[in-house]
Amino acid sequence: MKVSTNKFVSASYDLMVGGEEGKEQELMEKATAEKPLSFIFGTGMMLEAFEHNLVGLSIGDSFDFTIAAEDAYGEYADEQVVDIPRSVFEVDGQIDEEVIFENNIVPMMDQNGSRLDGTVVSVGEENIKMDFNHPLAGEDLHFIGQVLVVREATEEEVKQLMGGGGGCGEGGCDSCGDKEGDESGCGCGSGSCH
Repeated sequence: MKVSTNKFVSASYDLMVGGEEGKEQELMEKATAEKPLSFIFGTGMMLEAFEHNLVGLSIGDSFDFTIAAEDAYGEYADEQVVDIPRSVFEVDGQIDEEVIFENNIVPMMDQNGSRLDGTVVSVGEENIKMDFNHPLAGEDLHFIGQVLVVREATEEEVKQLMGGGGGCGEGGCDSCGDKEGDESGCGCGSGSCH
């Protein structure tokens, strides 16, 4: 059976980023055979460019491809880094230091009520600087891996998907950049993921 629309697919992979200008690539995310990335192909769970590179592969096939930043999470945009008044984060005049600290990803809502994740850049006396770029914005994504499972999706798996079971990619989740050992298996495709 080959990877195609509506098939349940599991894969192991290493996601590498960087490597430009002679620098070594960095392992950003890992899905293992014990904790693979699993998704229903062609349902919008994954980045379109990721799926494009898996079309027609079978169980046991290896893959090694790079997705350019513009086809993944876009270029890094300086205008996505904003200062937000500290008072927005305060409850009874205090901020929760277990949530608001540098490099933590904080779920927030925009003025339209849409969920978005922001990374805390710095915590100041009056403002908190937040970065709303995807953690992998501006990065080319290099995937090296193997297809582990290709089969028909079960009715239960399809129901879970239709009920908002989550996944990665266009319109999916929002917190890729998972480090090795993370159990989410986001696939950047990521996080819980997008």
